[in-house]
Amino acid sequence: MSWTVFVSGDSYNTAGFSTRTGILDTATDEIRKSIEDIPLTINNSRYYAPDLNFWGITFAQDDTTFYATAASNNQTHLIKADYGTWEATALKTNVECPSLSPDNTRLAFKKRVSPGPWRLHVLDLTTMTETPLAETRSVDDQATWPNNDTVAYTLDKQPWQLPANGTGTPTKP
Repeated sequence: MSWTVFVSGDSYNTAGFSTRTGILDTATDEIRKSIEDIPLTINNSRYYAPDLNFWGITFAQDDTTFYATAASNNQTHLIKADYGTWEATALKTNVECPSLSPDNTRLAFKKRVSPGPWRLHVLDLTTMTETPLAETRSVDDQATWPNNDTVAYTLDKQPWQLPANGTGTPTKP
């Protein structure tokens, strides 16, 4: 289980808030109040930065692998991490709020675009190919997968869903 909360008072953040993301291992009751200490590799080098911030965890079926957003220096990264070894690697830039499909083969995420600020996309984890979804309105939400073919999200306090393959039109469930 994971959570992300907004916090204020971090000296590196001029925007006025940042996040804290933690994990509870429900099998052992081990709690990590923050994942800020996870060793992160970007471009084959260990990455250190005082403004490094994480949010939006999504777990794989093995309960060890997880994906999340890491942000630093005005750039976001999709990270893949291993809870057992406590290591993470950046896979791709401009990815926020990932959500893993039930079959663990794709991630829905929001991407900064122009005009925007965001558009929902799906990332194939085998080919690393991005597919923009048919929703053209800006969605500031971590999507979810009701099934392997559908991505769901909230917009204007209303639930919406659409096909995960980039076709179709948004509908209310």
